[in-house]
Amino acid sequence: MEILTNLGNLGHGLAIAFEFKNLMYCLAGCLLGTLIGVLPGLGPLNAIAMLLPISFHLTPEAALIMLAGIYYGAQFGGSTTSILVNTPGEMASVVTCLDGHKMALQGRAGPALAVAALGSVFAGIVATFFIALFAPPMAKIALMFGPAEYVSLMILGLIMAVVLAQGSVLKALAMLVLGLLLSTVGTDVISGAYRMTMGVRSLADGIGVVPIAMGLFGMSEIIANLEKQEPMTVVSGKVEGLWPNGEDFRRCWPAVLRGTALGSVLGLLPGGGAMLSSFAAYVLEKKISKDPSRFGNGAVEGVAAPESANNAGAQTSFVPLLTLGIPSNAIIALMAGAMMIHGITPGPSVMTQNPNLFWGLIASMLIGNLMLLVINLPLVGIWVKLLQIPYRLFYPLILVFMCIGVYTIGNSGFDVFLLVIFGLVGYLLLKWQCEPAPLLLAFVLGPILEQNYTRALQVSLNDPYVFITRPISLGLLILAALLMLVLVLPSIRRAREAAF
Repeated sequence: MEILTNLGNLGHGLAIAFEFKNLMYCLAGCLLGTLIGVLPGLGPLNAIAMLLPISFHLTPEAALIMLAGIYYGAQFGGSTTSILVNTPGEMASVVTCLDGHKMALQGRAGPALAVAALGSVFAGIVATFFIALFAPPMAKIALMFGPAEYVSLMILGLIMAVVLAQGSVLKALAMLVLGLLLSTVGTDVISGAYRMTMGVRSLADGIGVVPIAMGLFGMSEIIANLEKQEPMTVVSGKVEGLWPNGEDFRRCWPAVLRGTALGSVLGLLPGGGAMLSSFAAYVLEKKISKDPSRFGNGAVEGVAAPESANNAGAQTSFVPLLTLGIPSNAIIALMAGAMMIHGITPGPSVMTQNPNLFWGLIASMLIGNLMLLVINLPLVGIWVKLLQIPYRLFYPLILVFMCIGVYTIGNSGFDVFLLVIFGLVGYLLLKWQCEPAPLLLAFVLGPILEQNYTRALQVSLNDPYVFITRPISLGLLILAALLMLVLVLPSIRRAREAAF
């Protein structure tokens, strides 16, 4: 009975998503996402950070539908540049280069692009129904959580972000602490006292998520990419014969099913999403293959599995945000920021207080995936031409849009100054091989963590043991402690850092 109710709610969401305005913003998000995915070095994180100011002027439904379209649209576009140029448009498409570009060099770029597109569409549709069926029960469970449980859950989420971060554990923990410290800048909501403002009145309201996200991920990437002078080589010749042959279909459909299932599950994990899903799917296919030597030499499964997994993971990563209020990765943290800009608190209350947003967003994913199939394959020639434009011509325009976007949110020149400062900080973090994603996650979760921590102590009459006397809270803390214990074991730490 509950399944029928959820499907009925999905139908209501389709009515919201099919409103002309929402439909146009879904199309705009998918097109922008594809463009961002095609252009190496930008990525959905930078694009969403740049467009956050625009979302301020839209309805919550239109804003989230457009930003979500950019996220899963970038997974489509990333496969195009991975196959044709051997350069991933975004991180989730890294493994697609291994076999996709080899297929292109063998004159089979068309089938590679078609398999990537069809696998992504199938995975996206399945993941949408997965969200529609399983997100409501998760939201009901989340409504049983009190402040203490939320504090423990967020601690677990932050630890998971460290576990799945790239490189050094110590550096990831340092980014986490820095993000929490930055989130405390501003006015204490309880005492009304200024904290860490250093006498700067412009910091009284704290640091906005837009300048820090744009600086760390957008401007820092521009500075880093200006150092690169290697010209990109695009596969020459017209892309023909898009439809895969019978052998391709026989080999790829089991890989698509496995990639979809794996991506749908891994997308739920804090720190997971598209990138983790695509890597895991590729490793799985290579492990179970009867002839692993085919992988890296043009195996169609090496394209189908990761492309299906990254699209499924991108979509199911919305579930922790919509049901628990916890962003599962840096991109979803920006989605949380977009919701907060509109005065909506991420979490289980979204479904009950903003059903049009919840179901409209989910239903738009069905429409968006079909749009991506229609607009991607016929436009392959345009994307190839676009890749031949000198990349340096894009940077000044992107930089101007960044500054205008940051300024228009608060009409404050100080925000533009913060953008530049965090751009330089982000560049230094890249040089020092410190991943900024844990920093952004901690920055977004910091105020919510502090608020629930204070509330838990108030409810328990300042009993510090409230976090370990409640069974669910204790269980989450034990799980977080076990993850940290396992992570610091020397053998596991070396293997993890070598993998990344």
